[in-house]
Amino acid sequence: MMNINRIRSRGIRASAVSLALMTTLVAACTDNQVTGGPTAESNVTTEEVAEETAELIGKPVTVRSEAAEKVGENTFTIVNEELFGDDEILVINASGEPFVFPQDDIQVQVTGTVARFVVADVNRVYNLGLDPNLYVDYEGQPAIIAQSLALAPRPGELTENPSLYYNQVIAVPAEVENIVGPNAFTLDEEQLLGANDLLVLVPNPQRPVEEGGKVVVTGVLRQFVVADLDRDYDLTWDLDLQRQLEVEYANRPVLIAQSVYPSAQE
Repeated sequence: MMNINRIRSRGIRASAVSLALMTTLVAACTDNQVTGGPTAESNVTTEEVAEETAELIGKPVTVRSEAAEKVGENTFTIVNEELFGDDEILVINASGEPFVFPQDDIQVQVTGTVARFVVADVNRVYNLGLDPNLYVDYEGQPAIIAQSLALAPRPGELTENPSLYYNQVIAVPAEVENIVGPNAFTLDEEQLLGANDLLVLVPNPQRPVEEGGKVVVTGVLRQFVVADLDRDYDLTWDLDLQRQLEVEYANRPVLIAQSVYPSAQE
């Protein structure tokens, strides 16, 4: 628990950065890059964020980290020893969509704008009704005003327990294992012993992927049923490819990609 002098010191710093934060928040409301989700340019490692914090204030970023603690209805903290030093970082859900706080150490992907937190200004801009008493420790500290939030499990977590993730938007960082068709590839499971790789379908590919490339795939997890997928996405597979995938992946999970972009390298 902080002492009174420390609280007052933080209050003074928070007042000093209030105007700067308001500019940042307005930018977050209007920045199409953030609202549209992560991009290759905004996707950064925690090390880059930690070393370039000053340069990132007011800019869009995408980070993946473990969710540490739920603070309020629309706020939680993420933890990573490299992210903004050793402290927990407050994430404010300004997406307008509810976000279910994850369990079992599942990582989250946060896309938003880096800011220094002032509760009064966040309430003024986003009308979130945050209770100031809950945020004394965070006043004036680095935070992320999130415009997009998604669970970020590893491929093996999806193939081992797909029912936890079906029909949810997720973000999966992994290495491309095999390209199995013009709009299909697998993501390698390197960490969970005995788990299967994950099949990815890209209905509207925008850029080619390479085997061995490290990517992040955002999309919705579904069950692999050829008739349903062909009806919904008109995948135009030749018969040989369709049979091959149906034999290997029938009723297993498949990630329907909305975007694929290079992963930031740790």
